[in-house]
Amino acid sequence: MPITLDGTNGITTPMYNGSITANAVTPSVNMKNRIINGAMVIDQRNAGASVTPTTANTTFSVDRWLCNASQASKYTVQQNAGSVTPPAGFVNYMGVTSSSAYSITSSDYFFLEQDIEGLNCGDLAWGTANAKTVTLSFWVYSSLTGTFGGSLRNSSGGRSYPFSYTISAANTWEYKTVTIAGDTSGTWLTTNGIGIRLSYSIGSGSNWAGTAGAWNSDNDWTVSGAVSVVGTNGATWYITGVQLEVGSTATSFDYRPYTTELQLCQRYYTFSPYGTTSYPSTGGYARGYSSFKVTMRTTPTIAFVDAGSGGTSIGSSAYVDGLSNTYGSLTAAGAGTYSWTANAEL
Repeated sequence: MPITLDGTNGITTPMYNGSITANAVTPSVNMKNRIINGAMVIDQRNAGASVTPTTANTTFSVDRWLCNASQASKYTVQQNAGSVTPPAGFVNYMGVTSSSAYSITSSDYFFLEQDIEGLNCGDLAWGTANAKTVTLSFWVYSSLTGTFGGSLRNSSGGRSYPFSYTISAANTWEYKTVTIAGDTSGTWLTTNGIGIRLSYSIGSGSNWAGTAGAWNSDNDWTVSGAVSVVGTNGATWYITGVQLEVGSTATSFDYRPYTTELQLCQRYYTFSPYGTTSYPSTGGYARGYSSFKVTMRTTPTIAFVDAGSGGTSIGSSAYVDGLSNTYGSLTAAGAGTYSWTANAEL
């Protein structure tokens, strides 16, 4: 199998032909931390730029972290927003900045979420009598103090565990831990669908708030009476070192090699280097061939983002062959180049 060097990130990856799929990522032993990119190191989409969530709930900041909002343009999210010094042992963090003083209604929600694939948490045996206890730990820094909220939920939202944590000092990194007994009820996927949803609320109405410290059958994203970051113009909330692990005690953060962390992220989102070559085909179109860097979670959605040299515009006749190959057509008559993104997020 020939090997090529990916010009985007310098990672050596195999090239594949025919129906052969890309190699699976080898995580650190036992993958102690079920959160991917918990140290906020990987930012493929934005390269450190700020993003403003919309009501489409499809905005990602750093990799794997979805930004949800019931009202558009109420906050921004950015890797290393505000340029504060991270806690010792970390280089990056994800930062929220409120864009207005918005008074949330009972149905409003604003939160950051990572959806954990069921294949990465099936061993927890949630939904059974053998459900394992887990501990969530993280570093948080905010201009506001008080009680904040978040939750763990299943894919359907029919089971949730609201949790609270207290920020005691403004603009100071504080380390938080939350121990959660595994849920013995409900349906928890162990497939390539959503196994566990981890959410951090930055302002959510009473429709989405519950009592901290117990499993319930509601779709709760926070706790009642939690601080609303979006309620104060210019308020900030930063987080890093997010870890979810088996056991009743938080342990040291599971640092993985950069290459491993990147490949774990690329299972859900990746893109081609600029200048991917396309070749002329019949009918006046150019057809190109590319391979993904790793096996993606499911057949991804492909978006062509740049016609590049020789291709004046991008056609819509794109399709995916299995999980490892992408093909696309250009409207140019001759050979050209193009770039694409592939999205297989949960």
